[in-house]
Amino acid sequence: MKIICIGRNYSDHIEELANTRPSHPVVFLKPDSSIIPKNQNFIIPAFSDEIHHEVELVVKINKVGKHIDESFSNKYYNEIGLGIDFTARDIQNTLKQKGHPWEKSKAFDNSCLVGDFISVDKFKDLSKIDFSLKKNNQLVQSGNSSNMLWKIDELISYVSQYFTLKIGDLIFTGTPAGVSKVISQDILEGYIDSTKMFSLKIK
Repeated sequence: MKIICIGRNYSDHIEELANTRPSHPVVFLKPDSSIIPKNQNFIIPAFSDEIHHEVELVVKINKVGKHIDESFSNKYYNEIGLGIDFTARDIQNTLKQKGHPWEKSKAFDNSCLVGDFISVDKFKDLSKIDFSLKKNNQLVQSGNSSNMLWKIDELISYVSQYFTLKIGDLIFTGTPAGVSKVISQDILEGYIDSTKMFSLKIK
């Protein structure tokens, strides 16, 4: 099982970090060791002073595929979930300045929260999914899948040109604006529409 992440897929997030808008999806990977075990806290690692939350819609792949045409992408998933891509922003900024890969800032142990999933049948329109993140009961991130630069089916098709998608693979589809630093004792709660998908304590 692999975790495929998409960066810079929302214009407002690109702007808040003063990044360049890409001409193609920005793709990076997290290992399975990055997943936070169920019902465990997120422990801030000693190597970073600036861990940011990034809430994202997550697609779970349900069949093997390679070189998938966009028109058939919808046949490769039947659940949508919500997760957090934790990022060591201080380390990422240093790596970016040097032109180095991002893995140390994105793929470290327990840098990935995977919440609950909902059947696609429960959604009226997959291109208009509302999702949000509350920190200590205050809304900090709010997004809608309609604002993705590349939509879910486009991402599946694009990614499958480079990686064979296998059952259980996860695709994190990008984060909207509002990313910010987490500190010990913060409580993060993620929602799709009004349904709570996860609750996580920071330690």
